[in-house]
Amino acid sequence: MPDETNDKPAHEASIEFSEREALLFHSYGRPGKIEIIASKPMATQRDLALAYSPGVAVPVQAIADDPSKAYDYTAKGNLVAVISNGTAILGMGNLGALASKPVMEGKAVLFKRFADVDSIDIELDTEDPQAFIDAVALMEPSFGGINLEDIKAPECFMIEAALKERMNVPVMHDDQHGTAIICAAGLINACYLTGRDIRDAKIVVNGAGAAAIACTELIKAMGVPHESVTMCDREGVIYQGRTHGMDQFKSAHAVRTEARSLHDALKGADIFLGLSAKDALKPEWIGEMKAKPIIFAMANPDPEILPPVAKAARADAIVATGRSDYPNQVNNVLGFPFIFRGALDVRATAINETMKIAAAQAIASLAREQVPEEVALAYGTKHSFGADYIIPAPFDPRLMEVVPAAVAQAAMESGVARKPIEDMDAYRQSLRARLNPTTSVLTLAYEGAKASPKRVLFAEAEEETVLRAAIQFRDGGYGIPVLVGRHDVYDKLRELGVRDPESFELYNSINHPLVPRMVDTLYERLQRRGYLRRDCERMVNRDRNIFGALLLKMGEADAMLTGVTRTYGQTMRELRRVIDPAPDRTCFGMHILVGRSHTVFMADTTVNERPSSDELADIAVESAAVARRMGHEPRVAFLSYSTFGNPPGNWLEGIREAVHKLDERGVDFEYEGEMAPDVALNPRVMKSYPFSRLSGPANVLIMPGLQSANLSAKLLRELGGDSVIGPVLVGMSLPVQVAAMASTASELVTLAVLAAGGIAR
Repeated sequence: MPDETNDKPAHEASIEFSEREALLFHSYGRPGKIEIIASKPMATQRDLALAYSPGVAVPVQAIADDPSKAYDYTAKGNLVAVISNGTAILGMGNLGALASKPVMEGKAVLFKRFADVDSIDIELDTEDPQAFIDAVALMEPSFGGINLEDIKAPECFMIEAALKERMNVPVMHDDQHGTAIICAAGLINACYLTGRDIRDAKIVVNGAGAAAIACTELIKAMGVPHESVTMCDREGVIYQGRTHGMDQFKSAHAVRTEARSLHDALKGADIFLGLSAKDALKPEWIGEMKAKPIIFAMANPDPEILPPVAKAARADAIVATGRSDYPNQVNNVLGFPFIFRGALDVRATAINETMKIAAAQAIASLAREQVPEEVALAYGTKHSFGADYIIPAPFDPRLMEVVPAAVAQAAMESGVARKPIEDMDAYRQSLRARLNPTTSVLTLAYEGAKASPKRVLFAEAEEETVLRAAIQFRDGGYGIPVLVGRHDVYDKLRELGVRDPESFELYNSINHPLVPRMVDTLYERLQRRGYLRRDCERMVNRDRNIFGALLLKMGEADAMLTGVTRTYGQTMRELRRVIDPAPDRTCFGMHILVGRSHTVFMADTTVNERPSSDELADIAVESAAVARRMGHEPRVAFLSYSTFGNPPGNWLEGIREAVHKLDERGVDFEYEGEMAPDVALNPRVMKSYPFSRLSGPANVLIMPGLQSANLSAKLLRELGGDSVIGPVLVGMSLPVQVAAMASTASELVTLAVLAAGGIAR
C-alpha cells in the first residue's frame, strides 16, 4: 500500500489499470471487500439458542455487572472502526462520505491481513466537526479502537483531540500519526548511519498539513528542541509574527528565524522532511545542506525530489520517499495494524506518544537486524542495514511480532493498559501464531516478482480470463507477459480497456521466425516415438501449448502458464512432448490449502496415477521443501484409509515402503504413515497413537494415488472453507505451471508469479 500522505490517488503511484478492471475487482462475487463470518458454530437449534435467546442473556447480565467482561464475551477487544466523512479521500479531495467507503473497506482489509484485527468501516455523512465527534463518541461501547481516516485539516486535529478526551479506547488519525511513526523510524536509522543525534539536528519540514504537523510533533516528543525545527507551507516559512495563512496548529510550530523561504531555511540544515508537492526541493538547494544530508521526500506519487536526482546532487545523501519503486519507502502499513494490535491486546485506553515512539524504535531496530531469507529471496536482493535500507520491507513477517509487543510494553509502562501482559515471551509467540506465514510468503513472492521481473508466456491469450491475468501481471509490475495467440488478441485487449494493446508482445505461430527451428527440435525429439515431420509441423502451427513450450525451451521467456482451455491431463501430455521432468526428480502436482492461521500442502493431486514407493518418497521430500519455502516446518503424513494396519488391506505396502525409504534417506523433517486423515490432522485423535513421530498435526499430506488425491482437492476447493492455490506443478526441468480450467484471473496471476519466482520449482 502506498503511503497515505499523497495529494493524488494512491494507485497512480505505481501501476495503471483500466476503470473496468478496478470496478470488476470490487464487484465480482460478493460486492465490496469485506464480509461478516460467524466465529461460533451455528448448525443446530442449541447453537442458535446459545448465540441468541435465551443463552445470550447470561453474558448480557455479566457485562451489566462488570463492563470489562465485554472484552471476554464479545468481539469488542479485537474490533476497530475505520471512520471517515470523505472530506480528504486519498488526496482526491472532498468527494463525500459514501465515496470514501471503498477506501475504508480497503483499510479494514489491511487491518485483518497484516495484524488479524477485525475492522468495520463507518462513513459519517457530515462535515460538521462537532456532529462527527458526537457520533463517534457514542460508538464507544461497540469498538475496542477508533481509526480515523481521510478527514481534511484542520478539522481532523480538532476531531481527534476531542475524541481522545471523551473516549476511553484508543483513537488515532492514521493520516497523521501513521506517517509520523514510520518517518521517525527512518530518521532514527538515518541519524545513526550519519553519526547524528537527532536532538542536535537542524530540521526543515516542508508542508503544514495533518501528516507534516504529526511528524513535527513526534520528533519533538523524541527530544528535538522546538527551535531546531523550521516548518514551511506554500507561503514560505512559518515564523513567529507571521499572520497570513496561519491557524492555531501552524502557530504552535512557529519559530524565531530570519529565513522566509524554503531555500533560506535549508541552508545548513541536517534533515529535510517533505510532505508537500512534486519538485518542491531543488537539487541545488541540497548542496547547501550539511554533509550527509537526510532527505525524506514523502509527497506521493511524485516526491519533492526523485532519489536519483537527489543522489546526483549529493552522493552522500540518505533519501526516503513514499514510493515502493525506490529504497526506503515510508509506508503506513508498517505501523497502524500493529500499533492497534498491541493497544487492543492490553486494552489500552489511548495511543499515546510513548506508544508511538516505542513503535518507531521497534521498526527502526528491525531494519538493523539481519533480513530473513524469505524476504531476501522475494525481493531478489540481500537487504542489509545501510543508506538504502533504513526502513524494513513492508511485508517483513517479523513486524507482527516486534511492533505490537513494543507498543503493548509501552502502554503498560505509561499507565494506559487495563490488562497488562504477564508473560511477554508467550505474547510474542502468540503473535507469531496469529497469521499464516503462507500469506506473508505469497505477498513476498509478489514483491520479489516486482524486484526481479521475468518474461512469462501466457499460452492461451485468446481467452478473456487469460488476458485479464496478463494485464494484471503487467500492470502490477510482476513481469512481462508474452502472449501466445492470433492477431485478434489485440482487439480483445482493446475491449478490456487497454489503450495501447500493441505494447503487449504477441507471438503467433503463423509468422514467428523460430517456427522452422521449433519443428526441427520437436521432430528430433519425437521421431522415434511414432511422429512424422508433418505431425510435428502441425503441432507447432496449431497447438499453443506445443508452440509455447518450445518458445520457453528456446529461451524466449523465463516461465510459462497454461491450462485454461484443456483438461489437466491433456495439457500435461502436450507439455511433456517438449519438456521433461528435472533430472532425478519426480514431477507431481500439489494443492495448497490456505486458512487464516494454517496451511496444508496436498500431493500428488494431478500427475501420477498410482505412484510407486520411490515416487511417494520423492514427492514427500519435494513437498516438504515447498512447505519450507512457504515459511512452514513440514510435518509429513502418508495418508491411507488404514491407520498403522487397521483395518488391513491390499494396497498398504507401497505406503509403508515409502516411509522406510525416508528412514534410509535420513531426511530432516518429521514424517509418519500410513494413517487416516483424522489421525494426521486432529490432535485429539492423534493422542490415541502416542508412538507417532509427528509432534503436531500434519501440514503436508501425501496421498496414496491420483484418484483419492484429485477428488479430495476438488471437493475441498468447492466445499471447504480455505482458499486453495493450485494445482501447483513441481519438478519440471523448466518453470511451467498448468492451471485449473475454472481458474480466475487472480489465480492465474498467482501461478504466474510462482512460476517466475521459483517457489514451486
